[in-house]
Amino acid sequence: MDEKLSIRINIADRFYPLKVGRDEEETLRKAAKFIKDRISKYKLKYTSKDIQDILSMVILEVVSKNFELEEKLDEMPILSQISEINEELEDYLNDTY
Repeated sequence: MDEKLSIRINIADRFYPLKVGRDEEETLRKAAKFIKDRISKYKLKYTSKDIQDILSMVILEVVSKNFELEEKLDEMPILSQISEINEELEDYLNDTY
């Protein structure tokens, strides 16, 4: 049975009650800590910005990094190259034997 835990996550001095599976808790707490650390970084860098601006900058950083990683993990170009090489090998073997 997948038992849900009640946790509270603090983001930008606001608490969010969540019900999560045990396997999700650690990841969510790490994510909240990451966000807290990024908020602190941007608050130091941009002292005149309000929390909405700071959160927007954190989101932009995270989402752009996510897109960057997705592009790196895109397997389609590799699969396409493997398919082409496989066809060339098949043609070569068919011509040779």
